[in-house]
Amino acid sequence: MALTEVTALVLEQLLALAVHDADPDDVTPPLGSAAGWNPERIAWFRAYHRAACGLDGPAREKTWAVTAGGAVAGSVRLRRVPDLSGPGHGVAVETGIWLGRQFRGRGIGVPALLLVKAEAAALGAGLLVRRRQSRCSGPAALRRRRTHPRRPARHRPDHPGLTAASAARPCTTRTDMPIL
Repeated sequence: MALTEVTALVLEQLLALAVHDADPDDVTPPLGSAAGWNPERIAWFRAYHRAACGLDGPAREKTWAVTAGGAVAGSVRLRRVPDLSGPGHGVAVETGIWLGRQFRGRGIGVPALLLVKAEAAALGAGLLVRRRQSRCSGPAALRRRRTHPRRPARHRPDHPGLTAASAARPCTTRTDMPIL
């Protein structure tokens, strides 16, 4: 499990995964007159990942491919959120993730978010914000299924410092995570 720079080759692998194994609404904004993966969404996808080359760049955003077992599994991002920065927080960044359907439920999402949290800390961020769409799907639904809120937290040896209870977040519009 790793985060991989989005090169031209990796971008095409991400696009192929998205088109064949993800709902376009999970990956792109609604674009074009045709439903599904249309030319406008594909063009937006490529332009977005090309522009998201660093927090200090014009897009103020950075994306990585999430790889698992040598395969591209999805994408994770960081974006500067200047309006949330404040005393004691340093820079605030927002994260988001999508995984291809075949990679969901395989224990990839939480480690990917931990890796992007480490990237955020290395970039000097003091607050990581996880924003979600209003519908509960993808990683949030998987976390809810794994850990019922009334169950006690259990140690997760595969992720030091993370308990099943801390990995299970309710479906909310925003989750703030201080970067330690």
